[in-house]
Amino acid sequence: MGFREEYAAHVAEREALGVPPLPLTAEQTVEVIEFIKTGEFVEEMLNLLENRVSPGVDDAAYVKAAFLNEVASEEHHVVAITPEEAVRMLGMMLGGYNVKPLVNCLSSKNDKVVAAAIEALSHTLLVYDAFNDVEELHKTGNEAATEVLNSWAKAEWFTSKEALAEKITVTVFKVTGETNTDDLSPASEAFTRSDIPLHANSMLTAKMDDPIGTIQKLKELGNPVAYVGDVVGTGSSRKSGINSVQWHMGEDIAGVPNKRTGGVILGGIIAPIFFATAEDSGALPLELDVTQMETGDVIDIYPYKGEAHKNGECIATFTLRPNTITDEVRAGGRIPLIIGRGLTSKARGVLGMGSTDIFLTAEQPANNGKGFSLAQKMVGKACGMDGVRPGMYCEPEMSTVGSQDTTGPMTRDEIKELAALGFNADLVMQSFCHTAAYPKPSDVQMHHTLPDFISNRSGVALRPGDGVIHSWLNRMVLPDAVGTGADSHTRFPIGISFPGGSGIVAFAGVTGSMPLTMPESVLVRFKGKMQDGITLRDLVNAIPHKAIQEGLLTVEKQGKKNIFAGRILEIEGLPDLKVEQAFELSDASAERSAAACTVKLNTAPVVEYLKSNIVLLESMIDAGYEDHRTLARRVAKMEEWLKNPSLMEADKDAEYAAVIEIDLNEITEPILACPNDPDDVATLSEILASDRPTKIDEVFVGSCMTNIGHYRALGEVLKGEGAVPTRLWVCPPTKMDEKQLIEEGYYALFGAAGARTEIPGCSLCMGNQARVADNSIVLSTSTRNFDNRLGKDAQVYLGSAELAAVCALLGKLPTKEEYLELTKKLQGKEADIYKYLNFNLIPDYKLN
Repeated sequence: MGFREEYAAHVAEREALGVPPLPLTAEQTVEVIEFIKTGEFVEEMLNLLENRVSPGVDDAAYVKAAFLNEVASEEHHVVAITPEEAVRMLGMMLGGYNVKPLVNCLSSKNDKVVAAAIEALSHTLLVYDAFNDVEELHKTGNEAATEVLNSWAKAEWFTSKEALAEKITVTVFKVTGETNTDDLSPASEAFTRSDIPLHANSMLTAKMDDPIGTIQKLKELGNPVAYVGDVVGTGSSRKSGINSVQWHMGEDIAGVPNKRTGGVILGGIIAPIFFATAEDSGALPLELDVTQMETGDVIDIYPYKGEAHKNGECIATFTLRPNTITDEVRAGGRIPLIIGRGLTSKARGVLGMGSTDIFLTAEQPANNGKGFSLAQKMVGKACGMDGVRPGMYCEPEMSTVGSQDTTGPMTRDEIKELAALGFNADLVMQSFCHTAAYPKPSDVQMHHTLPDFISNRSGVALRPGDGVIHSWLNRMVLPDAVGTGADSHTRFPIGISFPGGSGIVAFAGVTGSMPLTMPESVLVRFKGKMQDGITLRDLVNAIPHKAIQEGLLTVEKQGKKNIFAGRILEIEGLPDLKVEQAFELSDASAERSAAACTVKLNTAPVVEYLKSNIVLLESMIDAGYEDHRTLARRVAKMEEWLKNPSLMEADKDAEYAAVIEIDLNEITEPILACPNDPDDVATLSEILASDRPTKIDEVFVGSCMTNIGHYRALGEVLKGEGAVPTRLWVCPPTKMDEKQLIEEGYYALFGAAGARTEIPGCSLCMGNQARVADNSIVLSTSTRNFDNRLGKDAQVYLGSAELAAVCALLGKLPTKEEYLELTKKLQGKEADIYKYLNFNLIPDYKLN
């Protein structure tokens, strides 16, 4: 079977799924080009070459650019493509492999080629170092190069695009209540995320009947369809969620197959990471009252007036935020706007022009003379300032960037589209924790190809089976530094992280910085003494519990209050925690919809942590992990900090949006998140006094919320009790934890209890691998408990490993008294149980 027959079969197969064909591979692009050269099926093949090859530095783009360069430079004559047409097609490739050929065309003897090159380069943003080549040509008197510089300086790449309309008419597609990113991008379909159209077929399928058919019928009414919800986008930092919304409600991008931009998202509350990801992607997210909007309504949106009308009447008002969002939408997203503004500024500098007023400037807060919080100081340091005020737009340096495997293929695509062959962030790390245990064929292929893609760009690639991204990435973090990651639980226990979708993570890795409008902070201050039997996980749940009591958080979605949403959660009062323990607190800030989290620690635990981490990173180098130069550089920076260890502290007069004080003396029993909402927290006694289920069918001890101490505690409670009546899952976060637990005999205890042990990684947590039984009632130590996340129609409580052990033994939620009695086994053993892995204290430590 020839190429055309094979491709036609592929198109038919995809049509049956309701999606377009995949972009061409490099091999398919070669086939297409051969047809064009021979003059066969020319119209068909030209369409494929122009519209079905991914842009940037994709392998197929390399083949396409090389061929078009031959035609444009008139080294190769093709009847179907004139040299100037070849240049036009090169200009649709965004950047990367097409840029050098376009720059070369500025010196062509063919006037039509030169004119086409000027036009193409004038609208190309991803030129990177090739800017210097254009500048050099300009200096030597090349008029075409000067024209390109002038076009960049005038921002014609921006002004040639249509401005956001004064009035936007949309048809409403409303999802009442809360839409989380599991709804928009189901974990069970994570392996299809980089295939945007196919993955978009799964949007909302677990939440409502025929959502895609409903959207299609609404489109037939003639207007663009807007996504509307009471609470939109809570949960993970999934660019795939935005991709799905944009695929159904956005518009095609010329020359970029299987990806769309634009789209309108209206929410009573839009989760901050989701909002930012929408900005990055060219969508228009607006927060406003949606109570008078229903599916099928036609709404007129007046973005500049800040009004939404139905039937000629104003039903809601809003304020555009950030104030630059109209520019972001016009540019095709916040990321191209940032890159383009930088290009314009650079060109104006070369030409001796002053600043421009073409772009809106971010509104900056006034200096109120008050001090800075810890987070504000950390971000300030990353910006070369003393501190950053809430509301200030900035672009902090990203010292550490993390990518995990269910978003990694998307991040790879975004890096290719950014035309990047290297990272400028100091350390970029890729993990394989979400797919290692039960890999699908596409996962196996990704395991083989993604590590080299990352390490060849100076990133650090972990290996399948190594364990959870956060447990590793935290060990690479520098104190008081800023980072990001494409997993919403990238919440550093030292320093600060602002997680985002795969697009912004790719941008941060490539450029070494990220856009940030500094959020306000909420201070949570613990006081008093921790009571017997109480764990850090109980303190995690004590935060929303106290906020509910103070009227700062509501469980109800309509008109929801959440003091933490979009703000930074800053935690004080537990300065002597080990860093592994501090992460349990910072990690859970994701469930509060917080933008980031800081934990104030004393210097001693941080010194202890870094000394251990240096040995781990050095052992990674010895074990052949790449990029070894990046690891060595991070070791050197840790060693430099240890020469004079010091940590930032908040100023005494720092201001906060709210201050929540929690008295440890008042927490005397476990606090759980109830089915199926991480905000719906209650004490054991409150749960037992309610009509919530108390029988427990399955227990999961695993996820990034755990560390080695939790598994020792689990083992000690289970010791001597025989097989448990529940289905017990045990999954340590890293292979180092697993090895140590085996050597200490805890796996023998897990086996005697009948536990199912999983390879280190995320296991049940995300719900894309193994699943609990349908309709089961579960006690889990994992991160969040949205509907259908761990299993279909499962009801999931979130609590501590210690409580999990008791539930596994009893097959039910215990009373407070039963819990305290069964956990007495841990008393007097705390120093040994909660002892963390200090690799520097293990003689001749080697990473196996």
